[in-house]
Amino acid sequence: MPRYCAIAGGERFAFDSLARLLAAATPERSGDQLAGIAAQSATERVAARRALADLPLAEFLTEAVVPYEADEVTRLILDSHDRAAFAPFAAMTVGDFRDWLLSPAAHAKRLAAAAPGLTPEMVAAVSKIMRNQDLIRVARKVEVVTAFRNTIGKAGTLSTRLQPNHPADDVCGIAVSTLDGLLFGAGDAVIGINPASDNLANCAGLLAALDEMVTALAIPTQTCVLTHVTNALRLIEGGAPVDLIFQSVAGTEAANEGFGVSLSILAEAHAAGRSLGRGTVGDNLMYFETGQGAALSAEAHHGVDQQTLEARAYGVARAFRPLLVNTVVGFIGPEYLFDGKQIIRAGLEDHFCGKLLGLPMGVDVCYTNHVEADQDDMDVLMTLLTRAGVTFLITVPGADDVMLGYQSLAFEDIGYLREVTGLRPAPEFEMWLARTGLAQGAAALPDPEALGRRMGIVA
Repeated sequence: MPRYCAIAGGERFAFDSLARLLAAATPERSGDQLAGIAAQSATERVAARRALADLPLAEFLTEAVVPYEADEVTRLILDSHDRAAFAPFAAMTVGDFRDWLLSPAAHAKRLAAAAPGLTPEMVAAVSKIMRNQDLIRVARKVEVVTAFRNTIGKAGTLSTRLQPNHPADDVCGIAVSTLDGLLFGAGDAVIGINPASDNLANCAGLLAALDEMVTALAIPTQTCVLTHVTNALRLIEGGAPVDLIFQSVAGTEAANEGFGVSLSILAEAHAAGRSLGRGTVGDNLMYFETGQGAALSAEAHHGVDQQTLEARAYGVARAFRPLLVNTVVGFIGPEYLFDGKQIIRAGLEDHFCGKLLGLPMGVDVCYTNHVEADQDDMDVLMTLLTRAGVTFLITVPGADDVMLGYQSLAFEDIGYLREVTGLRPAPEFEMWLARTGLAQGAAALPDPEALGRRMGIVA
């Protein structure tokens, strides 16, 4: 007999599992339709949301959407659950929890205390019955601060990843893009390269070049070459200057196996990175990327909707105290997020869920050229996320990543966002911008050619 039922439009709807209920309650998106688990009508979606609003939060501790015995992510989520932190919410329904989140009682200190008691499925569930403005109102109340060579996530700040990718991994081309980003005040979250080649020698060379730039200019930031975590282990063993350890993660064990990772491998890499002691103001050094649809694209979704699985990926991330986490929200393609409306909603959901779980949440506000979206949609999303208190955003030269072949945000966009909101870079990075003259803009730079010579890009 179905466990979850509700009436909408004079029709009774029944849902035979928690996973089915969550999927039916999810705002419309192409990935769930592709998987065959989406609501069949708007009326069914309303019924599912009614049933979900009446569901006790404690139900998520008794019914796993992916079986406990078959999935190490489920085991991590349930075994690490903090029942003392959950106690204030144990008698609440999902609807009660939404009302509490939107109330003045849910201030930053209480939200931080609640995070260990919330499971990814709980926060995914409450997001499904919230409007976009609700997701923004709650997320902006959450403050998550992390640190490595600077301090990320403090109230009143907006950080950026400077992404100077090059289709041939040319060091001079990367250096030019890096200087371009620095002139616009980008790069306080990380200067991070997606390498065109995962060859270890190539990655080691890129790390050395980035380290030399940061050292020569005394920039208080961290660097990363976004190679596979097992490559990072080998690079550490070889003496490469590794700051942050990167890995894409997903919300099921099978999907992570598709990425070639497990919780034990991530733990090994985390320990290896900490052993280097390269942080100066903190030791948060993991950098995770996620994205709705990752598990579905790997055929590892277990019949669970892509947004709930995305939240479960954050359950993986928070186990390793990361410096940075970001969802690459529009990167996978229209099979998972069809158009600008779906991308905007997904970006707000991902940010809300990550922050509520206690993560330093960023977003790659992006799309591919075969999606029904454009840069105006990205302008809307980046502005909404900034108002929602996003920790960092990704920026690339000219909003066009010529190596990965997708559209993101430009360095100029961070200037717009900081101008209209009054937000500032990470404090240590802001002081460096002031010392170099960059805080006043590129025109105030005393000697740009000298900077270029120090970075090896001007003869």
